[in-house]
Order: sequence, then C-alpha cells, then structure tokens
Amino acid sequence: MAKKQDKGVIVLSSLEEDLLTALLGQKLYGLELLETVNKARQQQKLKQLAIGSLYPTLRRMEDANLIKGDWGEEVAESTRRRYYTITPDGEVAITRTQAYRKLLAQRGQDESIKDGQYTFNSRF
Repeated sequence: MAKKQDKGVIVLSSLEEDLLTALLGQKLYGLELLETVNKARQQQKLKQLAIGSLYPTLRRMEDANLIKGDWGEEVAESTRRRYYTITPDGEVAITRTQAYRKLLAQRGQDESIKDGQYTFNSRF
C-alpha cells in the first residue's frame, strides 16, 4: 500500500509500481491493465497478478490520489468499464521511485553516489 513518509515522499508497493508504470501515458480499464502487467510478468517468469488483487489495489491507489478512475460509456450490451489514468501525484511517485531504482543500480558501478545531502557508499 502506498505510504506517505515524512517530507511527503510516497513509498510504493511493487504492485503499485507496476500499475503506475503500465498507466504512464495511457488510459486503461481494469482488464487491460491486468493483461498489460501479466504479459510483462510472464516474460520475466514472475507470478501472475490475480484479478482479486487488482481491484482492491486500484481502489487504494484512487484513495491515495495516485490514479483516477472514470466510468466509460456503455457499449452495446456490454457492462461499463472503469478507465484508469495516472494523476500528477502518481506521476511524481513513479518518477521518484524509478529515479531511486536507477540510483540503486548505479551503486555497484560508482564508488559513491552523491545526491543532495546524502552519500551512498558501496560498503554496506
């Protein structure tokens, strides 16, 4: 579950990170989102996301203002679909998370990485 820490930094779960990444630049309904994430997970031989985990997570992400859900128009006899888009808060959260992951990946290549007042040393 997304958690806001001191200084307003949002910490994402890996599932929230996956969903926000999938939503970057596009509007998807629930099953499209599930398929997008599961195709990527299958390619990486990761456990598939179950539909029972998807919708509660989407609701929590809406409550945290990371995504916005809007009901689409009813198409013929089909049920209405709820389309999800990433919010500005969601964009900030995923951008910061991706920058953090990149910083961690560089850790092994650089002796130390300086960012603001923090220095990450290769000795842990």
